[in-house]
Amino acid sequence: MNAARWVTIASSLAAFACAGSRQASSGLNHQNQIITEEEIVDSKAVNAYEAIRKLRGNFLSYRGRTTMMNTSSPEPTVYMDENAFGPLASLRTIPASQVAQIRLYRAWEAATKYGNGNMSGVIEVTTRSK
Repeated sequence: MNAARWVTIASSLAAFACAGSRQASSGLNHQNQIITEEEIVDSKAVNAYEAIRKLRGNFLSYRGRTTMMNTSSPEPTVYMDENAFGPLASLRTIPASQVAQIRLYRAWEAATKYGNGNMSGVIEVTTRSK
């Protein structure tokens, strides 16, 4: 009986510890998905692609095969000011001086915001208002 009680207590503590760390890390993950205007300026990048490469290179990582039929791109799709803009290479055409924020949307977030068809996620570039 005493051993069963210890197992129950240990299991409860482990579950509580895991739940607490998941909540704390989710806030960090959200912040790691956003590149701010200040970071972009400080990076001295020439274009959006270079800013991402310098600040959050994981945004540019190869996602691998995302469908059974291999019909979607293994790279995130680029959106600018909430409109489809192009493939990853199109980031090189966006001057860093015009960028207010860059955000990575994972596949499930991209599907919620932009609909299906973005199985490798979305990199959204928000430009500075004039």
